[in-house]
Amino acid sequence: MSVLTRAATDSGVVAHRNLLNIVRTPGSLVTGVVQPVMFVLLLAYVFGGSLGGDGYREFLIGGIFAQTLTFNASFTAIGLANDLQKGLIDRYRSLPMSRVSVILGRTLSDLATSTLSLVVTALCGLAIGWRVNNGLGDAILGFALLLFFAFAVSWIGAAIGLAARSVEVAQSLGLIWLFPVTFVSGAFVSIAAMPGPLRVIAEWNPVTAVAFAARELFGNPAPAGLPQPSGWPAENAVLYALLCSVAIIAVFAPLAMRQYRRINRG
Repeated sequence: MSVLTRAATDSGVVAHRNLLNIVRTPGSLVTGVVQPVMFVLLLAYVFGGSLGGDGYREFLIGGIFAQTLTFNASFTAIGLANDLQKGLIDRYRSLPMSRVSVILGRTLSDLATSTLSLVVTALCGLAIGWRVNNGLGDAILGFALLLFFAFAVSWIGAAIGLAARSVEVAQSLGLIWLFPVTFVSGAFVSIAAMPGPLRVIAEWNPVTAVAFAARELFGNPAPAGLPQPSGWPAENAVLYALLCSVAIIAVFAPLAMRQYRRINRG
């Protein structure tokens, strides 16, 4: 068996184990299911009138997609920290298995959680008036891009979870970066109205690119009352969202693997 085949097989086994754990403890899915519904209803009905009028609801869903998938990185952090705390990682160390499969299996199983979150968000969006206004091909590309971004940010969660080594610390570290990253972006409001430094940060924020890319592919333009920038990122969102996802994996996958090797040596 080749190295890649072995890694893929072992990752599949670990992912299957993680999914069985979710099935046996469905309460772990509450956050991933309830959170997007809560944000959709809150932003659409409480803040929607003042933020963008009637067209804001369609505009909103792209941002909810990006925010939900970014927040799901905390599942990876907490899951790996829980495995470390319970000694499961030590048991893996004694088995003849690929080392990368421990982390890759976790990120793959959490991709299933992100898929469920996407389905719930889309259904909730449809209930409040969101529609896919482009063709089927663009819609498939949109969901594929969102899932690739979800897979990418799960590596951030993996690096955090392995560095934290305990569930309590992972919960804190796994959430502390999420709020500024998701809210200092174009996910919910116009970045054109932000002050200079915040506008620059929001323009280059991967969450902004993913939100804009989803709106472009699903055909959900910004409402007239919500001014948008004429240049970047509105005109290059799909490409930049893809590049950001690749860059996140390129940076955080080696960091997570390095942290995992340090744990094994310890």
